[in-house]
Amino acid sequence: MTINPGAAEFPHRQIAAQLRERIRRGEWQPGERLPSIPAIAEMFGVAKQTVQRTVDQLRVEGLLITKPGSGTYVRGTRRRLNRLSRGRYGTFRGYHSDLAARYRQHLIEVTRDPAPAEVADAFGVPDGTPLVVRRHLVRTDDAPVEVGASWFRTADADGTSLARMEAFGRPLYQEAEEVIGRRYASATDQITARQPSREEAELLQIRPDTPVLHLLHVAYDPANKPIEVSQATWPGPQTTLTEEYKIPAPAPEPDLDPGLALG
Repeated sequence: MTINPGAAEFPHRQIAAQLRERIRRGEWQPGERLPSIPAIAEMFGVAKQTVQRTVDQLRVEGLLITKPGSGTYVRGTRRRLNRLSRGRYGTFRGYHSDLAARYRQHLIEVTRDPAPAEVADAFGVPDGTPLVVRRHLVRTDDAPVEVGASWFRTADADGTSLARMEAFGRPLYQEAEEVIGRRYASATDQITARQPSREEAELLQIRPDTPVLHLLHVAYDPANKPIEVSQATWPGPQTTLTEEYKIPAPAPEPDLDPGLALG
């Protein structure tokens, strides 16, 4: 394994590209420990600091994980989530068929808090307006995969089950429909990438410099008025969001009027 000192790409990125390719080819399997940083530095003829930058980069990308006192390991496969609006509501107004089997949602807190800017904008209220919020953490068998919150207007949620610290035996939106008396008719999803807050990094058990994917989900009634604004944050390097859909077939060409002459 070598690097090109005359290349425009930084040495640590050249090394990262080669290690990434070896992982992709399966030369290092998930869970396998990599050679030590001094050993890799010797392989490439570079300083240990250069290899440390390589490891840091691949760790942020989600390919590697470092266990203090043990070494650096290849991380397992990326988690594929179906947590967009279609997956949330399912085909028949229920959970997506395999959500309950793969994920466990834990209710963390139900309280009244000032609305953050993106939530206030979605509801069309001033920043800091008090709203009822239900915060949760979603886990798989081995790790947390999502931290999120669902926000409701106090006029809709105060004095109802939505404002109490209790889990429901059905999807939240079904509880909200019954309690509020308005049907969820449409929804929008907006996804952005950013750095996590300190609390998000702690809950998701990721480094503070690990990028996250952040979803802002707004659900509307038939009159296009927002019922619920929810947020979900996922560790970006370990998360792949997927959605399957049909592509419309080409429209048939219109028949020309046989009475028209082209010329």
